Amino acid sequence: MTSNEQADPRILGSLKSVEGRGVVVMEDRFAADVDTVWKAFTDKGELAKWLGDFRGDLMTGSTYHSRFHASGAEGDKRIEACEAPTHFRVTGVDESGKDAPVIDATLKADGDGTVVTLTQTGLPLEWIAAFGAGMQVHFEDLALHLAGKERSNSAARMEELMPVYEKQGVTAG
Repeated sequence: MTSNEQADPRILGSLKSVEGRGVVVMEDRFAADVDTVWKAFTDKGELAKWLGDFRGDLMTGSTYHSRFHASGAEGDKRIEACEAPTHFRVTGVDESGKDAPVIDATLKADGDGTVVTLTQTGLPLEWIAAFGAGMQVHFEDLALHLAGKERSNSAARMEELMPVYEKQGVTAG
């Protein structure tokens, strides 16, 4: 490898196409017990430290508004399932009610750590690489948070990850 080449970064996600819509599946093991990781995903104070600002109730059947730190993306979502400490599912809420993205997450204890698998469906295929890279930035920020560290420089990290996710391509799912 020459001094101008860089090794591909560790990739946590895969990109798929199902019925003309994009799907991102992200999985990683976190160095924290399942209850700690669950709290990081479901407590507004914890979410504010690594993911974004959340307004509204975070309980099954309720709708909340979020704005992510890394991307600035914001929107309303409805909590469809919240089964502590192993599973949650949220659905995007928009005016049309059609093709709203769904985020489904499972947490599984793995020794002294936790494996998180997050699947986001219903995404526009033309943006699928950006969703993959963005979700990885969020996973990495969660790992930093759980280690007591600050979030990453998301713009720089996205710049590193985007070409890799674009190169990865989309598989039929």
